[in-house]
Amino acid sequence: LLTVAYALQRVKGRGLELVEPKSESSRRTLRLSQGALAALKEHRLQQLQARLAAGSQWQEAGFVFTTGKGTPLDHHGVITEFKRVLAKAGLRAQRFHDLRHAHASLLLAEGVHPRVVMEMMGHSQISLTMNTYSHVVPALQDDAADRIDAALTRNQT
Repeated sequence: LLTVAYALQRVKGRGLELVEPKSESSRRTLRLSQGALAALKEHRLQQLQARLAAGSQWQEAGFVFTTGKGTPLDHHGVITEFKRVLAKAGLRAQRFHDLRHAHASLLLAEGVHPRVVMEMMGHSQISLTMNTYSHVVPALQDDAADRIDAALTRNQT
C-alpha cells in the first residue's frame, strides 16, 4: 500500500515546499501491483546504498525518489531523464504527466471499474474520470457488446 498524504509543489520565490493535497479525495491509500512493489523495493535498496555513500551529507526528508544526498529531485532533471529514456526506448516524446493519463486509460481498457479508477486517480467525482478518459469508452462499448452477445448465446443453450 502507498499513502498519498502530501504533494511537493514549486512555490514562486520559495522553491519546493510540501503542501496539502488539493482535495480530500487526493489524500488516499493505493494498492500497488506486485511489479510496482518489486521495483520500489529495488529502488529502496539503491537508496540505502546512496545514503551510506553520502554519510553525514544525507538529508532525510522521507521522500521515495531523491538525489544522492536525500534531497528532492529537481523536476527539470526528472523531465530530461524521462525524455532520454523515451528516446532510448524508441518511443515518441510525451509529457511526464501523460504517464498518469496512460495508467488510467489502461485500467479502464482492461475493464477496471470506473469507480476504482476514480479513487486511484484521486478524482472527487466519477464524471471527471469518465469525461477525462472518454476516449477509452468506445473500446469498452465494443467489449460490452461482445459480452452481451456471449451471455445471450450461453443462455440459449
